[in-house]
Amino acid sequence: MLLSINTSNFNHCHLALYDKKKLVDKTSFISQKNLSQKLLPKIRELLDKNKIELSALTAIKVNTGPGSFTGLRIGIAVANALAFALGIPVNNLPLGKVAEPKYGKEPNITPPLPHLTTTGN
Repeated sequence: MLLSINTSNFNHCHLALYDKKKLVDKTSFISQKNLSQKLLPKIRELLDKNKIELSALTAIKVNTGPGSFTGLRIGIAVANALAFALGIPVNNLPLGKVAEPKYGKEPNITPPLPHLTTTGN
């Protein structure tokens, strides 16, 4: 069982559980300015909801950026502490591999019109 931790946005955090690359469950929560107090209880809540013991975790992936410096530090510290206590590996999960458009659809970016760009003349 793999635990994924994404704290790149200090105010909005994501947790997910995977079993053999299949998503078991996920949750998001608003942390505002108390992420360090909420993260471990939210992990426990996700595990309890799915009747999974902490000892069933075999690996942890944690987002390493880019993102909120403090949010990333908290997520990485919690991931490293859990991995050390459980004797399991912790791996980085760069944000670029999990990014999705915030508006829920494919990006539709219009290039600038030629007459609006500067040519340096």
